[in-house]
Amino acid sequence: MLFNSIDFAVFLPLVFAGYWFLCRSLRARNIFLLAASYVFYGWWDARFLLLVALSSFIDYGVGRALGITDHTPRRRALLWVSIVANLGMLGFFKYFNFFVGNIEHAFSFLGEPLTLHHLDIVLPVGISFYTFQTMSYTIDVYRRKLAPERDLVAFLAYVSFFPQLVAGPIERATNLLPQFAAPRSFDRAKAVDGLRQMLWGLFKKVVIADNCASFVSVVFDTQGHSGSTLLLGAVLFSFQIYCDFSGYSDIAIGCARLFGFDLMRNFATPYFARDIAEFWRRWHISLSTWFRDYVYIPLGGSRGSTWSMIRNTLVIFIVSGFWHGANWTFISWGAFHAICFIPLLLAKRNRQHLEVVAAHTWLPSLREFRGMVTTNLLVVLAWVFFRSADMGSALQYLGGIFSPSLFTVPTVRPLDVLLLILGLVLAEWAGRRLQHPLQLLDRVPWRPVRWLVYYVFIAVVIGLGGKEQDFIYFQF
Repeated sequence: MLFNSIDFAVFLPLVFAGYWFLCRSLRARNIFLLAASYVFYGWWDARFLLLVALSSFIDYGVGRALGITDHTPRRRALLWVSIVANLGMLGFFKYFNFFVGNIEHAFSFLGEPLTLHHLDIVLPVGISFYTFQTMSYTIDVYRRKLAPERDLVAFLAYVSFFPQLVAGPIERATNLLPQFAAPRSFDRAKAVDGLRQMLWGLFKKVVIADNCASFVSVVFDTQGHSGSTLLLGAVLFSFQIYCDFSGYSDIAIGCARLFGFDLMRNFATPYFARDIAEFWRRWHISLSTWFRDYVYIPLGGSRGSTWSMIRNTLVIFIVSGFWHGANWTFISWGAFHAICFIPLLLAKRNRQHLEVVAAHTWLPSLREFRGMVTTNLLVVLAWVFFRSADMGSALQYLGGIFSPSLFTVPTVRPLDVLLLILGLVLAEWAGRRLQHPLQLLDRVPWRPVRWLVYYVFIAVVIGLGGKEQDFIYFQF
């Protein structure tokens, strides 16, 4: 079920009403949310509910078993049961054909052609997200950061919570799971702000991302464009993927607030970053912090020798790229970011920008502006790998950008989309210290003005929305 669909527009009010008006006890509300979440996910393909349930039951059982033993080898074995089971399901559905294809290529390269059987596998929506979410539970229980959950309903609802089930944020058990055990009462202020964040997310997805999509497809999927057109296409894709994914996160966070839950922030104006390290502190925060806490730090993090730091950084970025998809383009995208990140790490400058840009002024300094331009240029070039179908297409696209035709007028000129993007950038700049720009309206004392702005946004979403598109991150 898509957030930007009529189905969801009917589904959400019904679930909201049933949750607050029909369910009086905490357990009843958790059961109701669990049922609603399974309906939401099963709307695509009910068969894959079995995978969600299987992953949930495995980790619930592992967590309970971890809670009754202090025997270190046994606890380690239980943890590996969770890791192998979850990554095994993820690996089979997402990476089986990738590994089969690369084995075939390797044998052909060695002069021994080999033909293996490829499977016609449908990738379950959101498997990368809920797999990491439920694994965080068993890892934290193993580390004794979290007590094992005894309430099966609460745990199943935590794993399948519909606002963020299929595309995040990837919630930690330490943050979201206790909220299912806490009494919840309707908070009007929280619900109103949740609706505003959903409206902002819909604006980013429907108006910006979906309108960018048609131009991006023309540039990336056809041949013969000038370097300037190719660069413009890459810039448009950078806004498409940002508004598509962060728009989903905004809708998910706002939707969760309607039911009394607080999800972690997943994007914090990443295109205002002044270097690649800051970009990754602001982009897909739930994933980058997951890899930091469960992969990078256990490997040794920034401790140890210079080689260890370089190795750990390469591992974390390449694994992050591979998480996104079974294609060498994603691995190259991760490696590109690693190459940009490592010089900052070695110079101990990877944590020099911890405050928001222009924290105490309206405009950035010349140095900050130069850093943002340089960072965004690197990010845009990296997105070419992410968007391309294969490595050959990506390299050809980049080669086309850096050609004499880079200094010509683009043949694709979506002026209306560029104006919308400019409006987005100005709004996010003004609200860069807030969770979302519509919180700026809290400073407007006149209610009619605030409602006028809301109605304008609703009209823009309805009137200027592009052709309905799936959320990009559903494929991951």
